[in-house]
Amino acid sequence: QVQLVESGGGLVQPGGSLRLSCAASGSIFSINVMGWYRQAPGKQRELVAAITRAGSTNYADSVKGRFTISRDRAKNTVYLQMSSLKAEDTAAYYCKAVGAGVSWGQGTQVTVSS
Repeated sequence: QVQLVESGGGLVQPGGSLRLSCAASGSIFSINVMGWYRQAPGKQRELVAAITRAGSTNYADSVKGRFTISRDRAKNTVYLQMSSLKAEDTAAYYCKAVGAGVSWGQGTQVTVSS
């Protein structure tokens, strides 16, 4: 089993930056892909960014150029660096790991407001 714990959410002003962290534990060697999803009230959950075991990345069009997903293999942690934040980025952000199974974190709230 893989356990995921997100952190780093909070309240930021438009144009600001925030870095989310997702710490993985358990059967981390089984993980093939990790990703960040977000869901705002009344909207569907959407993929924000993903990174594979090999380091390939993919981003939603809405965040390209503003968000960066990265990893620290030594710390078993994946990050989502968010910059130039907009009100539309307000959502609960969830970390997901896919490997032997599928694991989700509990989520961390990001609110972009002035």
